[in-house]
Amino acid sequence: MFPLFSRNKMSDAPETPPAPAKAPDVHPLDALTGGAFSAATSGERAARIREWLAKQPASEQLQEVFKELSGRDKGAARAVRERLNEIRRAKTQESIATEWAEKAQALLAASKLNIADALAWQRDAAKAGAPLSREPLSLLKAQLADRVKVIEDLQHRVQVQREAAVLLAQRIEVLSTKSWRDAQAALEVLRADVQHWQEQAQSLSGDASWLSVEARFPPLLDASRTQLLVVWEAFQSALALAVAAAEDVQAALPPVPVWADELRLARGVPAEAVVAAERPARAAKPKVDPEVVAKAAQLVGEALAKLEQETAEGHGKASAGAATALRAVLKAQGRHIDAALEQRVHAALVAAGELEGWQRWSADQVREELVAKAESLLKRPEGQALGGRKMQETLRQLRDQWKQADQGGAPNHGLWKKFDEACNAAHKVVEAWLDKIRAETAEHKAQRLALIEEVKAWAQEHAATGDWKAVNRALHQFGERWRESGHVGEKVFAELQPLWKQAIAAAAQPFEKAQAESLARRQAMIEEAAVLGAAPTLRIDAIKALQQRWQAEAQAVPLERRQEQKLWDAFRKPIDEAFNRKSAERERGASQASAHDRAVLEAAKTLEAANAGGDAQQIRAAMAALEAALRGQAQAAAEEGRLAAAASEPTPVVETPTADMAPADGAETPAAPASKPVARPVVAVRGDDRPGMKKEAPSAAPRGGRSGERRDARPGRDAGRSDARGTRDEMRGGGRFGERRPLEERGPRLGDTAFRAQREALDHAQQALKKLAAQAHGEALTQLLTAWEKRDGALVPSAQELGGRVAPAVRSAWVQALGAGPSGDAAQALLRLEMAAEVPTPAEHLSDRRMLQLQLLTRRNDPAPVETWGQDTARVLASASDAGSARRLQNVLKALLRK
Repeated sequence: MFPLFSRNKMSDAPETPPAPAKAPDVHPLDALTGGAFSAATSGERAARIREWLAKQPASEQLQEVFKELSGRDKGAARAVRERLNEIRRAKTQESIATEWAEKAQALLAASKLNIADALAWQRDAAKAGAPLSREPLSLLKAQLADRVKVIEDLQHRVQVQREAAVLLAQRIEVLSTKSWRDAQAALEVLRADVQHWQEQAQSLSGDASWLSVEARFPPLLDASRTQLLVVWEAFQSALALAVAAAEDVQAALPPVPVWADELRLARGVPAEAVVAAERPARAAKPKVDPEVVAKAAQLVGEALAKLEQETAEGHGKASAGAATALRAVLKAQGRHIDAALEQRVHAALVAAGELEGWQRWSADQVREELVAKAESLLKRPEGQALGGRKMQETLRQLRDQWKQADQGGAPNHGLWKKFDEACNAAHKVVEAWLDKIRAETAEHKAQRLALIEEVKAWAQEHAATGDWKAVNRALHQFGERWRESGHVGEKVFAELQPLWKQAIAAAAQPFEKAQAESLARRQAMIEEAAVLGAAPTLRIDAIKALQQRWQAEAQAVPLERRQEQKLWDAFRKPIDEAFNRKSAERERGASQASAHDRAVLEAAKTLEAANAGGDAQQIRAAMAALEAALRGQAQAAAEEGRLAAAASEPTPVVETPTADMAPADGAETPAAPASKPVARPVVAVRGDDRPGMKKEAPSAAPRGGRSGERRDARPGRDAGRSDARGTRDEMRGGGRFGERRPLEERGPRLGDTAFRAQREALDHAQQALKKLAAQAHGEALTQLLTAWEKRDGALVPSAQELGGRVAPAVRSAWVQALGAGPSGDAAQALLRLEMAAEVPTPAEHLSDRRMLQLQLLTRRNDPAPVETWGQDTARVLASASDAGSARRLQNVLKALLRK
């Protein structure tokens, strides 16, 4: 229903105007961010935020913008959040940097710096996340490293000074064994060296970093200074006494024995007199036992040999130990050795001291190489980075080499710090690899536990099954899955392996029980086979039944392959032995060849000799002789059988003459009428059996076959053969349903040797004839091509040489073509011949052949090239001869004449 009253459209009442669209509120942060909050799209908003961030706004503004923007557009707010995180990290790092900078300055300001504290500062600062690569920590780090380097250098110089003091003392000791004049000549040089050593030692102790040196080094330097000064003062005083004694005869002699003896000789006092004069004054020296002297020489010699060996091999630390051991032996046994051995001992000690100093220098070289190797582990080219395991092995080797280098000399803390940092950085790769291995191990453990539970469930489900092949297959599959379940650690594997063995043993228990029962049944069948094999009469039916039982058992319950093969060999052994005995008895019976076998063997040998001669006529004659030998015995046996039958039968039977009874002049002997067989009632005949239809007259009975004819001989194929046996109906005795005639008696069976000999001889003869025919075929082709080249029809081979494929009319056409002069083009005829022989055409004539094939497709009524190849050959022979055409014709006829 519509309302009865409606408002008039033309009313004068004014209409209410529509409210104007409300203008969008402008966000108060739009002016700050460049209109990011009023942007139409998210991409535009993100771009404006990035432009605003490029102006480096304050942290408070960032906080306010992020608070408003995170609820509207998280993508655009991500950039603001990252900037806030950067500011927060920067503040955190600034505070950390300030803290660690104060610690570093405290270390540098201290008068005594411990190297371990400096190294610990750098390590702890890196762990705390301090920015060591930025100022001021980078500068403080460099200052600490320089300070540590100075301290280490001082410690190294102390070691060098100590060695130099030992060498100076050894030089002074060596001069005491020489002439005092040599010592006086070297006095100034020694004085300068000792003075220089004292200055260097004084400079070391006066260095600003001397207090930071480890506590063990200052006492070492002081001890070396004291020892050197004592030796130097004693040397100077002894040399002064020697000079005074040389100038004044009454002056006292120096305490050095060598110098004193030299001065006595210079004064004219013989050594014997001196010894005699001093002998009473001295206390009586006890006589030393020669065994004690020998023992002392042996002990010193062994220690000396050990020191010389270590020194020659360059073992610094080992040589130092050997030198210490030698000094200890000298302290106890030095008074019992002679001068020569004592001189060798002093020379070896000097060489060991030099080696020890060189070893310290070479150890630093080795350490630097190890540091370079450790730093290069993470700087390998792309694609050649080391894996986790290889990195772990490399780091282990490098650390072992560092330990060996430390054994050869004093440690170098600066190089050790670099080496340790490089190894720790490279070890992160190993840690990532280890984490991955742990995750994989946990996954593989879970897979193996799940597989164990699956095996338990499967065992409960298939506990009563009878399909043992399926059970065996499933158990093998479980084993494969267990082996392919991934790698786990040795400890985890040791925990899981007993569980797996228990589960798989429980699953395989019914199958193993079935295998044991099957094994017992097979052993029983083996005993039964042994009984059958030992029986005097071989029962084939029982053996077959036993073998079928064995196969059924093997199919039902599978065993392990080797065990099953061993059981099968034991089962078949007695049966094989029984059959071998039977075969041996048969061979012993057949070894006595009959006269028929000997005749066949002689004929086979004759045929083999003819095959070796290569004469086709002799081969054919030998084949005929062999066939005659094969037939003659059978015919004689058949004749004897018929004569015996004729003698036993009262009714006379007319016989047909055999080949042996034929007249000598070759005249045909009239065949005697064959006895009429007794007709049997017709049960069914071929033809139309409908009522009112005439039956076809039965075909005339074929002529009787001659003795020795083949029963499957057919007219046209076997008519000319001497062993033809007539038609198939003739073999049945007339008609399809006629009465069969009695089969001819066969001769005695050939022995195995004779049978194999005649078969091989016939095979060889056939091969020889084929080979000779192929040779004759090639010669005929050569004669034909020669006749074409000379255009002489008299040279064309005869039809017999060309083979049955060439009719006399075709050969006559070839002779006529060669008798006339060359005329015509043989190109198309050659193409047709190649198509007929299905041989390839030369590449230059291939397009012509395709064109000719297309033309022949349109000529449906024309004869095919296979039917006209003789005429095409005559056309080719009528043309001129050339090498290319002759080669093509030869290839074609080679194939056509063999078809």
